[in-house]
Amino acid sequence: MSEPMAFPAAQSSRIQGLLLSLAALSLAPVQAGVMGAAPAKPMPEAISVSRKAATAVLEKSGTSSCLTGKLTNALLGLSSSCEAQGDRSPLCELANQAAVTTGWSMEFMERTSKELLKLSDTPVATTP
Repeated sequence: MSEPMAFPAAQSSRIQGLLLSLAALSLAPVQAGVMGAAPAKPMPEAISVSRKAATAVLEKSGTSSCLTGKLTNALLGLSSSCEAQGDRSPLCELANQAAVTTGWSMEFMERTSKELLKLSDTPVATTP
């Protein structure tokens, strides 16, 4: 009695997998590359959010886990904005590098925050 019930569940799982595969294939390559990434904001906004997160880290305005989350989210957002604009500046490279680094220590976050503030001190040029 249990065998017939297992078959539909397995078949359903296969169908779901097939549908997900087909959906992924139907996406344009650019969309597939940024799925799951933070939404791209205008660069000045992404930089502002990143600067606030970096400042919070340096001022130790919260628990370590809160600061890690704040800085991680900010850098992921900045990285997405850089990608959307095709920006390869040192600031964007820092965001990209930090976003893929695992096991952030407080020391790493402080170094990254200082570098982020230094690199983002220059006003962002706007594209007409």
